Amino acid sequence: MKFLHERLDNGLDVIAEVTDGGLSTSVGFFVKTGARDESDAVWGVSHFLEHMVFKGTHDLSADEINRRFDCMGAAANAFTSEEDTVYHAAVLPEQQHEAVELLARMMRPALREEDFATEKLVILEEIRMYDDQPPFGADDRCRAAFFGRHPLARSVLGTVESIEALPVEAMRDYHRRRYAPGNVVLAATGAVDFRALVESARRHCGDWEPQPAGPRTVPRPPCPPGQASRIERIARPAATLEYAVRMTAGPAGDDEDRFAAKLLAVLLGDESGSRLYWSLVDSGEAEHASCHHHDFLDAGLFATQLSCDAEDVEELLARIEEVYREAAGAGIGRPELEQARNKLAGRVVLAGERPRRRLFGVGLEWAHSGSYRAVAEDLRIVENIGLDEVHGVLARWPLHAPSATVLAGPNPAEASLEPPRRAE
Repeated sequence: MKFLHERLDNGLDVIAEVTDGGLSTSVGFFVKTGARDESDAVWGVSHFLEHMVFKGTHDLSADEINRRFDCMGAAANAFTSEEDTVYHAAVLPEQQHEAVELLARMMRPALREEDFATEKLVILEEIRMYDDQPPFGADDRCRAAFFGRHPLARSVLGTVESIEALPVEAMRDYHRRRYAPGNVVLAATGAVDFRALVESARRHCGDWEPQPAGPRTVPRPPCPPGQASRIERIARPAATLEYAVRMTAGPAGDDEDRFAAKLLAVLLGDESGSRLYWSLVDSGEAEHASCHHHDFLDAGLFATQLSCDAEDVEELLARIEEVYREAAGAGIGRPELEQARNKLAGRVVLAGERPRRRLFGVGLEWAHSGSYRAVAEDLRIVENIGLDEVHGVLARWPLHAPSATVLAGPNPAEASLEPPRRAE
């Protein structure tokens, strides 16, 4: 594999990881904007705008966009997160130019008022549907409780109130600023003709006018040390299970501890063969128990998820905390470390062999840090994580520390639930 980079005069970055002998090409526009870049007045606009991009340009209808993707046999989609909005397509190599051309034209949508009004109803239905299915918004509520006034507390979808109040003019202004060429990365992986990629970018993106995108929302520290555990409930009487989401602080995206944190999360909370799995799921006491590490530009967290019978939730949350406390106190054994490391290394390699999966790793890394890491480098990092690094994460970022916890299920919202018991 080789990595190539060129920047257009207007500031658009064009990058590619070229795989000799690759049989498919994945391309995508990575816009460095998401929920954390919104204000109260435009909460939810990033995700709403993602929908509007597929509604057509001044000379392409939504139906024509869909037909063109279908005719080239593309697997195309988009997603919005707290920090990024990504539009991507996987095609045969001979369709590279056509895919880039179509995605580039979509990046300058018409944002017609009639389309805006229609799609607003779709977004509102999506918000309501999200609240009506497990875990019933508990993850968004927990993130809000964990981050407090930090901009990462914002739900990607927004709220019914914020979307209903959003005017189309505010979306047009947001698009003009945040989709400026200097705030966008065009990335490609697999069987890529890089010179043709750059030429396509110049032809279809070279006339994009540079604009000041504006800085990221000023961050505030999440969850100060010593904060008491917070527990909230969402009552869903018709639910058959109780769902719990628990968050504690972890390494941010610019912290070297983040690699060991991901390995630790596999060891403690992978969905098979981890400490939480053997303690709670294999025994049949919980339907699901897992732990994941999420890193953002300036913050990170460990998210624990549990689903179980409502009457067992208090006991099982206490058991989860004891699993974390035991890991911090007694440490991790080398066989456990090796097993988790093999899992994580295998996932790195498998993702690296798929251009579509690799596109997200390459594009997001460049969008966040302006750097590139080959699969071999990712694998080397994983293979070099030792017990000292994992124990360092446990000491610096204890998972049994005070947490934000949200429960959703048949238990009533006013039901009392003491913070998980702690061993002396």
